[in-house]
Amino acid sequence: MVPSPPDQPTGSVTPRAMDNPRISGVLMAITYVVGGLGYAIGFARIGPDGAADALTPVALLSVGVVGVISMVRHSVFHRSDAVRMGWDLGVRNNFQIETGLANLAIGSVALAAVIFDWGTVTVAAMTLSYGVYFLGVTVLSLTTGPSGGVSPKRVIIMASQMVILGYFSLAALSAVGAAPF
Repeated sequence: MVPSPPDQPTGSVTPRAMDNPRISGVLMAITYVVGGLGYAIGFARIGPDGAADALTPVALLSVGVVGVISMVRHSVFHRSDAVRMGWDLGVRNNFQIETGLANLAIGSVALAAVIFDWGTVTVAAMTLSYGVYFLGVTVLSLTTGPSGGVSPKRVIIMASQMVILGYFSLAALSAVGAAPF
């Protein structure tokens, strides 16, 4: 029996496939769609007394589901993500995997807070924690980009996430009398 050449698929994912930036590109696109859907539903629900109701789809989709998808992109498909961002070091980058685990930590608890009805304060706290995460990413994006320069597009996206998540969180906290100010 003659073995197949090394570049032939054998039924499992090859390391070459794991390096394909299209995988993380698709996951990134799904992240934008799901996150945007959560924000759209949230904004549609805002009313005189609707801040807490508006927070739920944001926490569920824009924090929970996005956090889980981001973990998959950063941690499971870390090589694909590294290639997509121009950060491929040729070896496993634990920073990316840690970032994915942070996304999972925030996202999974936000999902649990909504699914198990842990209350508006908990849901707002988890949503605000993702906003604080994006504050850090915004600051990091302002100081350096993948090629050593600032990426205005990345700064705008990250800062927008921070502002929107902060808005929904603080509005809901205010609506239930738990605002920090």
